[in-house]
Amino acid sequence: MIDDLWYKNAVFYCLSVGSFMDADGDGCGDFKGLTRRLDYIHGLGITAIWLMPFQPSPGKDDGYDISDYYGVDPRYGTLGDFVEFTHGCHQRGIRVIIDLVVNHTSDQHAWFKDARSARDSRYRDWYVWSDKKPPNANKGMVFPGVQKSTWTHDTTSKSWFFHRFYDFQPDLNTSNPYVQAEILKIMGFWLQLGVSGFRMDAVPFVIATKGPKVNKPTEQYDMLRAFREFLQWRKGDAIILAEANVLPETDMEYFGSDGDRMQMMFNFHVNQNLFYALASGDVRPLAAAMKVTKPRPATAQWGLFLRNHDELDLGRLTEEQRQTVFAKFGPDKDMQLYHRGIRRRLAPMLGGDRRRLELAYSLMYTLPGTPVLRYGDEIAMGDDLTLPERNCARTPMQWSNEPRAGFTKSEKSKNPVIDKGPYGYNHVNVAKQRRDPNSMLNWTERMIRMRKEVPEIGWGDFTIIATRNPAVLAIRYDWRNNSVLFVHNLDEQPREVSFALGLDGKQGDHLINLLTEDHNRADAHGKHHLMLEAYAYRWYRVGGLDYLLRRSDIDSDTDAHPA
Repeated sequence: MIDDLWYKNAVFYCLSVGSFMDADGDGCGDFKGLTRRLDYIHGLGITAIWLMPFQPSPGKDDGYDISDYYGVDPRYGTLGDFVEFTHGCHQRGIRVIIDLVVNHTSDQHAWFKDARSARDSRYRDWYVWSDKKPPNANKGMVFPGVQKSTWTHDTTSKSWFFHRFYDFQPDLNTSNPYVQAEILKIMGFWLQLGVSGFRMDAVPFVIATKGPKVNKPTEQYDMLRAFREFLQWRKGDAIILAEANVLPETDMEYFGSDGDRMQMMFNFHVNQNLFYALASGDVRPLAAAMKVTKPRPATAQWGLFLRNHDELDLGRLTEEQRQTVFAKFGPDKDMQLYHRGIRRRLAPMLGGDRRRLELAYSLMYTLPGTPVLRYGDEIAMGDDLTLPERNCARTPMQWSNEPRAGFTKSEKSKNPVIDKGPYGYNHVNVAKQRRDPNSMLNWTERMIRMRKEVPEIGWGDFTIIATRNPAVLAIRYDWRNNSVLFVHNLDEQPREVSFALGLDGKQGDHLINLLTEDHNRADAHGKHHLMLEAYAYRWYRVGGLDYLLRRSDIDSDTDAHPA
């Protein structure tokens, strides 16, 4: 069962082929370069790679405008290069999931070109059309402030087409059974070439009803079950990681009450409240977000992240909370995006403060779910705010202080390498940090190794321990007769806390620190007392390091014994 649910205790690494390494010297990263860097990824302790789009594309939206679902963009290589990459991953025990972008295509896709050419085209109903501009065309834009409408007039077909995203990304009519069949065919194709699943882009839009008369879209959740069934018929342990920024009360609709839909979802609710906690020093909204997203099927899992390739979306926070995060992490207008988020990487957001960076990543590794690390964050890469929209945080990986950061032999890369300021590649690069035992890179490797040795986070149930201090978050996990405890101080001031662990008898008297020699014993009343420095974090194993001898072989309601 544990092998079948490999994603429950995995560590994901998100990267773009074009931003990682260029082997051919044409200034654009490719699969040959990525394959040559697999030992680096393996050395970090990564167990799964999430690969952003690499299929043929005009490249207007960083590959999310796909023009052929069954190929590799020539800039990145060939299908043969892709297979060599997946083979190299399998040799190292690394799984691969790829983006499944089926809400829309590029307007250069052969399907759309055919659909716009004639109203009796076989692909006409694969897209969403209207003879007149719908009255709700100015509502529901994904990129407000940049995107003007969700309907665009096509001069070729003399009709309007629907696009939830940019106007060069016409939406597929996903209610059409022929489109659904094609989606399954796409999934089957890439499964056959070695992938272990998909990160499904924009899932709420994929399953929503679309059309000129649709004022309030209806989610077609049964579509998710059909995707899941096909996936597991073809490859039993393959998964779908859903990008669904939805309210907590609808989470179970995506997982399925019987765990028969999506295996994983990104926890956007926790992510947004985590950044509010980091900005305000108040963990209470974060604790509330963890509790409200706690219900999920036993086979389902959350994906936990700090930053990804998009903006930090704060749209679910209150206006007051959002302004608190803006003021702390993105005070300038050019740091903000779409009236709802921040477009910076984490290191510059936190002022390059190593204490705060470690605290943030320690939180990500210890919150309920599976951590998803973004390429370059292991060396605290920065951003280039002169680049438009989200491209500022999609700059090439900084490998060394050699020209163009060792990314390419070409005179320039598709996206410019950061070469100025404190985050320039002369100061921040892999080669330099490899030689420093105290670097962010080596710290990250140690933390990932330890995270993989604490399966209680991925598999167990969690309890938030009362510390009576709004700046301190204490979480206990229980699984198979073992318990672990994680304590974080989000304040810039030291904090002293005392708490009872909530376990029967003497089970919780001894806390063994997994990262230092700073262990802790309970007092005569069974309470632990901790002095936490500013931005401190503690990882404890409860009871002792003989936990593997005490671990039971099955899950049981008696694994933990709350007082």
